[in-house]
Amino acid sequence: MGNKFLNCFALTISIIGALNWGLIGFFNLNLVALLFGSMSWLSRIIYALVGLCGLYLFSFYGMTTAGEEKVS
Repeated sequence: MGNKFLNCFALTISIIGALNWGLIGFFNLNLVALLFGSMSWLSRIIYALVGLCGLYLFSFYGMTTAGEEKVS
């Protein structure tokens, strides 16, 4: 259960981070800063979690290629 929870948690946090970056890019609206304050301790924790989850999701590349067979 732990690994599945971690995968879902990391994916959810990364999606939230991607949506925030989309809002920044399209509308110049930083939702995290709006809700929790600009670089408050809570917003910094959220940014750090998004970054850590993004790093964790690099391991998903190995999962996508693990089941593929080499065709020559």
